[in-house]
Formats: sequence, C-alpha cells, structure tokens
Amino acid sequence: MKEWIVGFGLMCLIVPLAVFGYLLIVVFGFTGRRHRVRAGVRAMDHFVNATVFNGYAWESVSSHAWRERDNKKWAKRVIAFTDYFQLDHCRRANKREQPIIDLVLQKGLEKQTIK
Repeated sequence: MKEWIVGFGLMCLIVPLAVFGYLLIVVFGFTGRRHRVRAGVRAMDHFVNATVFNGYAWESVSSHAWRERDNKKWAKRVIAFTDYFQLDHCRRANKREQPIIDLVLQKGLEKQTIK
C-alpha cells in the first residue's frame, strides 16, 4: 500500500512535468538544441517501452524488440519499421543496451525499493 501511495503521488507530479517536457522537445526541436531533444526522446522511448510493451524502464523499444524478435509479433513489426530508416537499428540498439540490462539485473536494481 505504501508503494502505491508513493507511486500515485509521484505520477501526479511527473505526468504534468512530462507534458511540459514534451512541449519543450517540440520547441527545442525547432530552435536547434538537438542534444536536449535527443535526451527527451530517449526518455520517452524508455517510458513507452516500460508502459506499453511491458519492457524494462532502462531499455529502448528497439532493443526490447530485438530481444523479443523470435517471440512477439509486435517486435518483428518494430524491426521492419526501423529497418526502413536505418538497417539493423534494433540489433545495434540491443548491442549497445544489453550490457546495461545485464548489469541492472545482476545488481537487482529492478526490484521493489519501497516496502
């Protein structure tokens, strides 16, 4: 119950900030602050992976799709879509992110912290 209350409170604070962050991404995308846009889009990518695709919060949709390419239909579609823009994008993303995933799982950082 304590985790639920803290999580709900954080969500109430973070969601409005996330909407504000999205608006900043749009503004910075037009004004040339590309590094900030790139960081924001990566964070949104991880958010979508964790919430929509039931993946790890520290992994992109592309890397997750590569890991699940033999098990999930959506993963094959993501790979085909990203290959249209950059060949082997998902494989490269997974190669870059898999050591982070392994480290987080090894250290147990995915486990519940508020009990």
